Amino acid sequence: MEYRRLGATGFKVPVLSFGAGTFGGSGPLFGAWGDTDAVDARRLVDICLEAGVTMFDTADVYSNGASEEVLGEAVKGRRDKVLLSTKATLRVGEGANDVGASRFHLVQAVEAALKRLGTDYIDLFQLHAFDAFTPVEETLSTLDMLVRAGKIRYVGVSNFSGWQLMKSLAVADRYGYPRYVANQTYYSLIGRDYEWELMPLGLDQGVGALVWSPLGWGRLTGKIRRGQPLPKTSRLHETAGFGPPVDDELLFRVVDALDAIAEETGRSVPQIALNWLLRRPTVSSVIIGARNEEQLRQNLGAVGWELTSDQVARLDAASAATPAYPYSPYHRQAGFAELNPPAV
Repeated sequence: MEYRRLGATGFKVPVLSFGAGTFGGSGPLFGAWGDTDAVDARRLVDICLEAGVTMFDTADVYSNGASEEVLGEAVKGRRDKVLLSTKATLRVGEGANDVGASRFHLVQAVEAALKRLGTDYIDLFQLHAFDAFTPVEETLSTLDMLVRAGKIRYVGVSNFSGWQLMKSLAVADRYGYPRYVANQTYYSLIGRDYEWELMPLGLDQGVGALVWSPLGWGRLTGKIRRGQPLPKTSRLHETAGFGPPVDDELLFRVVDALDAIAEETGRSVPQIALNWLLRRPTVSSVIIGARNEEQLRQNLGAVGWELTSDQVARLDAASAATPAYPYSPYHRQAGFAELNPPAV
């Protein structure tokens, strides 16, 4: 397993991480993802550790905290061998303060996560979404307090826009608060919007990407083909509305390219899609999920080999989409390109 530094830190993470969204299995979204219990989760953790996958990601909203509880049980007795990553800020209750990035809620959220995970520290704590109602200074000063108390080690964000992340980094620099070193972001062959603003920001500011839903919300599993109905067993029947939208023509163009490269390499469609992501700038780790041992071992096969430059170029071309203004001129006109070299 290859390890990379998380952003501009000395903290190393495996290029593949395990997402525990399938643990617990309650609610309309997470129930459709999976219902892995502690016994089965421990087996999946065993397989991950054997392969060198040492980082496990979860969140307080995953199955209403059950994901953290199951993960905590699965790593019990080997806390020193794993890296735990979790998230907060989305609503977790009906109370007025059961949401957001206020000092009140963040302290409450971290204490609850520590209890559910059965640990006294979190390796990476991330804000699940930007809270526009709480001053950035309040949020960062609270995270600084939690880092100094030893309850969290590194901090990151998820689902932030470029200006939200950059404003937060500027405030951190101004007051000496911990900087966000990770951006858990949606990025896939059928969702490359990350490249237009967040990737250049990550390169400039030393923020590493942790990629969620690298298979395009389950669309790049190799089970969806042009001209064929959605398989009856696909989770997309229940979950499509929760995830990022995708243009069907883009999807099938990418799937056609993946199928062709699968024939050339003998690798599966998901393995190729994951391997492509591992070559992208700023990517520190790609978060893989699995409901069972077979799926996990398939995803682990994405490492230990590389696509050729020609194969990467074909996937780049198949997945290319015109970026929105003001990024599109940089890709079209020589003068803009000279001033703003592309990140990829």
